Amino acid sequence: MELTYHRKGDYLFPNLVLEEKDITIGKYGMLRRTFLKEHKKGWYQSMLLSEKLDQHLVRIEKAADKRIDVLMQGLVKKNPAPDKETAQLLWAAHMNGLKEMAEEIVLKELVYC
Repeated sequence: MELTYHRKGDYLFPNLVLEEKDITIGKYGMLRRTFLKEHKKGWYQSMLLSEKLDQHLVRIEKAADKRIDVLMQGLVKKNPAPDKETAQLLWAAHMNGLKEMAEEIVLKELVYC
């Protein structure tokens, strides 16, 4: 690896540039990045400089989405929803409550650990 430098006053600074990749990170990946940046600063910096952060965030995003789907299926089996055709608002409220429970579990297990 060959480095180039630029002079600033009496000091030489290496010309370091991180490659930017077009990776779409969703809600859980962004929450994970914020958590790492605020609470695990050393680990965040290490992953950022080694260019492993984006891969980690994509893995968290995929795992969180998959876990939400599995949890929702289990929660719907345990707590059946009211009939959607006769009580749309009750059905929507029930499903939103189940989704919140699943998201809370995912946040605790995957994002904020």
